[in-house]
Amino acid sequence: MPESITRLAPSPTGALHLGNARTFLVNWLLARRYGWRVLMRVEDLDGPRVKKGSDRKMLDELAWLGLTWETPVVYQSQRAEFYRSALESLIKSGWAYPCVCSRKDIRQAGGAPHEDDAAEAYPGTCRGRFRDASDAAATGRPVAWRVRVTNEPIAVADRFASVKTYNLAKTCGDFVIFKTDGLAAYQLAVVVDDSQAGVDAIVRGDDLLESAARQIHLRRLLGLSPQPAHWHLPLVVGPDGKRLAKRHGDTRLEYYRSRGVSPERILGLLAFWSGIIDRRRDASIGELSAVFDISKVPRERIIFTRQDDQFLCGG
Repeated sequence: MPESITRLAPSPTGALHLGNARTFLVNWLLARRYGWRVLMRVEDLDGPRVKKGSDRKMLDELAWLGLTWETPVVYQSQRAEFYRSALESLIKSGWAYPCVCSRKDIRQAGGAPHEDDAAEAYPGTCRGRFRDASDAAATGRPVAWRVRVTNEPIAVADRFASVKTYNLAKTCGDFVIFKTDGLAAYQLAVVVDDSQAGVDAIVRGDDLLESAARQIHLRRLLGLSPQPAHWHLPLVVGPDGKRLAKRHGDTRLEYYRSRGVSPERILGLLAFWSGIIDRRRDASIGELSAVFDISKVPRERIIFTRQDDQFLCGG
């Protein structure tokens, strides 16, 4: 039986913070527990949001924590031909179509709010509107590509969050798979990359559960099988219940590292959050590998508190 493959997939649009690190740690420890191969993929397709040099800093910080992976590191920005091939396949099969709608257009059409990135459910305005991309471009507006969705439930059989069901026609509508800048959108790129690399075990935050349904839909349309196994973990949030951000103070790994905080202290806090150890204390990556148990990871969101910050910086 072939070994499973997972991936760590940071996006260089900003610095790694404690919440990112916690997800990557659990992913890595789960891989160690079950003997999976660990690949590294830098998801650098987010155009102007990508910060120069951020990828190298992220990789350095993950290595500083003790996480390892197989080389070479894969960069999505170097894989455009594979995404374009997938798009052409979806166009040929009639599942993808050009779209010139802006977010403002969608809001004005009365689309329902969507959980992911505060977007709107797409009402299908450009479905069947254009013969091809050149016909759409004749409007003088930027052209994106959307994939058709079906009005039926898609089950995400998550091994941590249990089974979640989504109807994409209601949650997001036909969604973008190629952006107006000519780059593949996250959903399509991830599906193509995971399939080609043989990734069959995906560990990430539970804010991406609905994305898993979109990716299952794309895999079916592209004839990619089998579906990967998923583990979607609760996020680390601030006291206000919102995901970690500047309003909660500086939670970047870079910040704590610059203050002389050791990787063992960072790991100890992440392990405490993850139910691996019973109190905040220093811990080595080797110790955590030996005692990790996914069943002990809390099912609720983790709240970053003043006590956590004091533990890291207070000695």
